[in-house]
Amino acid sequence: MSRVIHFEIGADDPERAVKFYEKVFGWKINRWGPVEYWLATTGPDAEPGINGAITPRVDKRATVNTISVPNVDEFVKRIEQEGGKIVMAKSTVPGVGYMAYCQDTEGNIFGIMQEDPSAK
Repeated sequence: MSRVIHFEIGADDPERAVKFYEKVFGWKINRWGPVEYWLATTGPDAEPGINGAITPRVDKRATVNTISVPNVDEFVKRIEQEGGKIVMAKSTVPGVGYMAYCQDTEGNIFGIMQEDPSAK
């Protein structure tokens, strides 16, 4: 079974959103990499829950959940077979793994991630 492992909150002003989530919920948020992407730690790893990120808003979507999968290529095929669409093809996140953004049959965007620390 595949679980939600990450979320992304789109923001018109990511730095303003970072301050909001830090002050309201006490999240620890740090910019990650050379792109506009802020990783959000929402609590201790020993507690239930997931971590995520704040990103510049790309479209009207508010939050994107990312689901862990054992193989991105296999799940891309499954998604398309069941009427979904791929909106961003498989890409490499160096040191993290492989991901793609997809759309379900209702128009919702979600990510799929194959974790692989050796990804380059």
